[in-house]
Amino acid sequence: MKIGYARVSAQDQRLELQTDALAQCGCQQIYKERKLCKIRERPELENMISQLRPGDTVVVWKLDRLGRSLRDLIELVAEFRERGVEFVSLQDGINTATPTGRFTFNVFASLAEFELIRERTNAGLTSARARGKKGGRPAGLSKTAMEKARSARILYNSKTKTVEEIASILGIGRATCYRYLSQTASLG
Repeated sequence: MKIGYARVSAQDQRLELQTDALAQCGCQQIYKERKLCKIRERPELENMISQLRPGDTVVVWKLDRLGRSLRDLIELVAEFRERGVEFVSLQDGINTATPTGRFTFNVFASLAEFELIRERTNAGLTSARARGKKGGRPAGLSKTAMEKARSARILYNSKTKTVEEIASILGIGRATCYRYLSQTASLG
């Protein structure tokens, strides 16, 4: 059974454009959400979900009519999938009953997951900063590295060793030796 869901998010919006398109594509039942509600306080959506049976298809005019955020949309379609229900968005060309539609929706899901990871990372960094922690590499050279850098400078200034030999003596790579030499250039 094709089941339509239409929602308006402002008092001056009308449902007719959505409901006409849903009826035209063969929806036998259409749930209409007219109230301005919070993300999960949508009584008609909850009513529709409670009536879904395996094999049904939920149809919306556009993705943003079902979910108010990408994460909300992903969660709803995942819930449909768990119930054995397909999903179609008419204007966005998504039909989870087809391989292309599933692929397109999975791209959206990946973007939502990336967004969630980024949000959690930023929240963690903010929390760490609030506790006085700093992220990233320490500024400048460590005490041990500074000693090696000074030794590299002394050996280099003696003009008796090549950069490769200095790196070998100090147990560092050639690129690190060059970096140490550039950082200690002011030491003469």
